[in-house]
Amino acid sequence: MPKRLFDILASLAGLVLLSPVLVAIAVLIKRDSPGPVFFRQERIGRGGVPFRIHKFRTMTVQAPSLGPQITVGNDHRITRIGGFLRHYKLDELPQLLDVLLGSMSIVGPRPEVPKYVALYPADIKKTVLSVRPGITDLASIEYRSESELLGQSSNPEHTYIHEVMPAKLKYCVQYVEQQSLLLDLRIILRTFLAILK
Repeated sequence: MPKRLFDILASLAGLVLLSPVLVAIAVLIKRDSPGPVFFRQERIGRGGVPFRIHKFRTMTVQAPSLGPQITVGNDHRITRIGGFLRHYKLDELPQLLDVLLGSMSIVGPRPEVPKYVALYPADIKKTVLSVRPGITDLASIEYRSESELLGQSSNPEHTYIHEVMPAKLKYCVQYVEQQSLLLDLRIILRTFLAILK
């Protein structure tokens, strides 16, 4: 089965089956703090084309003006329900819509903001951006507790740029070079297991 067909069927099925959960989360977000249900942010997609990613809002509306684009430890900008959504990766569910629209794939390198993509080495950037970005990938699994890791650093952004990001990019390149439907299924299974743990 071609990857795009799998993405369409999987995202459509996910949106339909999870619709009660999506509605319940939207209600909780609105009750928890003022502001929109969704958080949209520019990310870099396939071929270097920017797109606006969909997520459930997990931070206060003022968050972008109160700190960096990365989340560090027990970030004070995170709302009460936002902490729960982030822990179980439920804030990522709206990206099923991005998959259905063709901006993303179920599995692929996580899309990054322009600021950090600009720092990618040229050869790695070409490889990573040659495929659609994904909701989950090998790097997401290995760095599931990224914010806690950055919270232990005296300079979180420096740690992210010089330590975390290069390590994640190695996983991204590995995925692009070895991608297959079987690998995608394995990554999806590992993602569910990581969340359950």
